[in-house]
Amino acid sequence: MTKFGKLLIFVLCLGLVSLVFFLLPSKTSVVVNDVAKEEVKVEDSMQEKTGILGNVGDLVSFSVLPNTKVHDSIVYNGIVKGGYFFEANILINILDVDKKVLRQSNAIATTEWMIAGPVSFAGSLDIKGLPLGLAYLEIHNNNASGLPEHDKSILIPIVIE
Repeated sequence: MTKFGKLLIFVLCLGLVSLVFFLLPSKTSVVVNDVAKEEVKVEDSMQEKTGILGNVGDLVSFSVLPNTKVHDSIVYNGIVKGGYFFEANILINILDVDKKVLRQSNAIATTEWMIAGPVSFAGSLDIKGLPLGLAYLEIHNNNASGLPEHDKSILIPIVIE
């Protein structure tokens, strides 16, 4: 086998390992809903246990745990269900305690996004210069219609240090 062939095989293997690592949920993920099980008052019990607000039933997992202390930037991955994506984009924002937007961003779907079922996503968010203290990381649907009745969001409390 030529050096080029060996290099090509190495690069393909490295890419495959990276893809598997990227798509698997991290060990720090919080699993909110088991998609295979029927949901029974998940939203109420999750709000009491975690402080997560909004459309909690749409959140399957997220790598940033509630009340996590964050600095400089947040790297995250998660899974949501229920049509949060438009053109593979989902909105990720930082809100203050009064739920006013401090920083807007977006993440990209890492699996097929044109489905109603669970869709994985990943991204990062720079939080430098934001006020310190309690805030919310908001996962917001990319509502192409712009109609408020189609808005959905999930709020995860964080602490900016």
